[in-house]
Amino acid sequence: MSRIPGLLNQVDTKQRNIPLIMGILNVTPDSFSDGGRFSHHASMVSQVELMIASGVDIIDVGGESTRPGAKPVSLSEELNRVMPAIELIKAVSDVAISIDTYKPEVMQASIEQGVDLVNDVNALQSPGALGVIAKANIPVCLMHKKGVSFDMQQSPQYANVVLEVKAFLLNRAKLCEQAGIASNHILIDPGFGFGKTLTHNVTLFQSLNEFADMNYPLLVGVSRKKMIGSLAGCHIDLALEHRLCGSVSAAIVAASKGAKILRVHDVAETVQALKVASVLW
Repeated sequence: MSRIPGLLNQVDTKQRNIPLIMGILNVTPDSFSDGGRFSHHASMVSQVELMIASGVDIIDVGGESTRPGAKPVSLSEELNRVMPAIELIKAVSDVAISIDTYKPEVMQASIEQGVDLVNDVNALQSPGALGVIAKANIPVCLMHKKGVSFDMQQSPQYANVVLEVKAFLLNRAKLCEQAGIASNHILIDPGFGFGKTLTHNVTLFQSLNEFADMNYPLLVGVSRKKMIGSLAGCHIDLALEHRLCGSVSAAIVAASKGAKILRVHDVAETVQALKVASVLW
């Protein structure tokens, strides 16, 4: 049985004063921030242990980069990357695990390995994905994106980005419920940086309270993304290694606007900042 509903209940009932922290574990060679860093057993173990010691609640395992311009990865290659990572985490800890994938076959294999959440950038639109989740009775995070990886940042257009993203997520959530997925197993993610300009991202972030009011737990992931570099560098785009403070600041604002899960690279720094902010705000 997934531990995600119980963890979210702790946030809802104020048994804890900060959102859940989802730590990112990319086991890919080409992820935008840490590609290749955690592909080997020793570095993976070290990173998992560090995140757990820092207070992580969920570890999100990804075997295919979805950054703008990323090339698709074969099913066999993705499985070869994520299955050992899931096994490793379960061997060293009982922390909750999320699988970051849009492929139903990877979802199924990961569920059989005991993951607690499927984090799908494609919002279960891949053929067969909806059925896998409905049958497994496991929580899923539905993310909005416009276009596909290789072209989604080529001049994306919206009449009203907030209304359109909300409508998409609400429609996907309702389809999930109709397919038999419990409403308390559905999470939503506006998809910052996935087919959005900087202006779109800022507008969505400023409206996060509207997403938090949609009756589905809100996940926010902006850690180290280009929008952070652009905002912190006054549109010059700071390099990845200089985006920590901006990422933590965004996490604090997201928490204040109702985010229930924060997907981050820098677990210790985010947890510390949120603990202080939760007392002071």
